[in-house]
Amino acid sequence: MVSKAHSQQGFTLVELLISMTVLVMMSLVFLVFFKSALFDYLDLQTDATNLTQLSTEEMRLGNVIRGLTVINSASANNLSVYAYFNPNDTYVSLVDYYLQTSGKSTDLIASVTPMTANPPIGTPITSETQTYTIMNDFYEPSGGSLFTYFDDTFSPITLPINNLEEVKAIQINLATPLTNGGNQAINVQVTLRNRETN
Repeated sequence: MVSKAHSQQGFTLVELLISMTVLVMMSLVFLVFFKSALFDYLDLQTDATNLTQLSTEEMRLGNVIRGLTVINSASANNLSVYAYFNPNDTYVSLVDYYLQTSGKSTDLIASVTPMTANPPIGTPITSETQTYTIMNDFYEPSGGSLFTYFDDTFSPITLPINNLEEVKAIQINLATPLTNGGNQAINVQVTLRNRETN
């Protein structure tokens, strides 16, 4: 009877190195793809959150402006009106919207002064003036403005406005930068339905 020695079969060192190299390369490709997809998702989520916040602030601004009774002054980034700032207010308040820059940040501010009664009878209660930050880090695209004003034919009014009675609608222009460049904007035109005219 002849005995045969069984040869040990296994991976050679070269085969192991090749297998490990392929495994590492596949892991790196997967990691790069996963990282890219994750960051793209996070960027999209950030952009969506910013747009939602923009829409909410646009709606709040629109509600106040829609119910204004008198415009005191109007410019590209400033608006002073008598309006109901809170839905449960008994009288209108003197509401001033303006941009305030502090350091590198520009914020959209609302200064609200309650009135003793509606104009022309009431007077502002300046000791009760409150300031609200409507939007932190306000973003204004190049050449843009916070407000655009329209006449009764809904044509834009050239600034400065000499006769505030001409203003029949106000467009609110808000924008937010996109994480990968560019911006997304929301523009809402509000017709002044409660405005008092002489």
